[in-house]
Amino acid sequence: MKITILTLFPEIFGGFENSSVIHRAIEKGIVEIEVKQLRDYSKDKHRHVDDSPFGGGAGMILMCQPIVDALKEIQTEDTYSMILSASGRLYNQSDAHMLARKKHVVLICGRYEGIDARVEKYVDDVVSVGDYVLTGGEIPAMIVADSLIRLLEGVIKEESTQEESYEDGLLEYPQYTQPASFEGQDVPEVLLSGHHANIKEYRHIQALLRTKEKRPDLFEKYPLSEEEKKQLDSYLKNNESES
Repeated sequence: MKITILTLFPEIFGGFENSSVIHRAIEKGIVEIEVKQLRDYSKDKHRHVDDSPFGGGAGMILMCQPIVDALKEIQTEDTYSMILSASGRLYNQSDAHMLARKKHVVLICGRYEGIDARVEKYVDDVVSVGDYVLTGGEIPAMIVADSLIRLLEGVIKEESTQEESYEDGLLEYPQYTQPASFEGQDVPEVLLSGHHANIKEYRHIQALLRTKEKRPDLFEKYPLSEEEKKQLDSYLKNNESES
């Protein structure tokens, strides 16, 4: 897979490309990351890529021409292009899986007050990584790239990605390691029992409870089965009687 990033600040991605998992994926030849300077596509002698917005307003807007010319140069029939923008739809784990199946992904980093809206005609999607505003699309581009690279075959163990938050519509269950007791907090006995069926059931119930508490919006969408309802009710009743 190849990931191309269009940005005004290529230097920001140096540390990202040299980080542990990403660096190993690059060394193994699983992914190629290409970072391109957007100013290289400017037709202005001063390499300007932005201008003031029509209709007035604060700040500057990235112009169509440099971005579109860059896309025309680098896009192929296998390319999936995406703008990182606070005004885009919310990016999620399903998107990461979709991108991980592509051969070439182009990530366009917004800056200043945004990108000329006409650029959207030339891309496949516009996404946001959260309901907040950042100074640019570079950090979101890293988030998107990281989320899809770790799903590529050979990057990390497949089983490590199967029981994570969002993979089945739930948050991941709480996990523990040594010591078994720390400042009055003990690891749940079932996790020390060695009984794999009980551990699996306990973890699933905890994932349900954690999602219900921390992300009720996700929990409402989750197709709770009758068996899961019984397990939750039983766990809550037993927990109440012990407290």
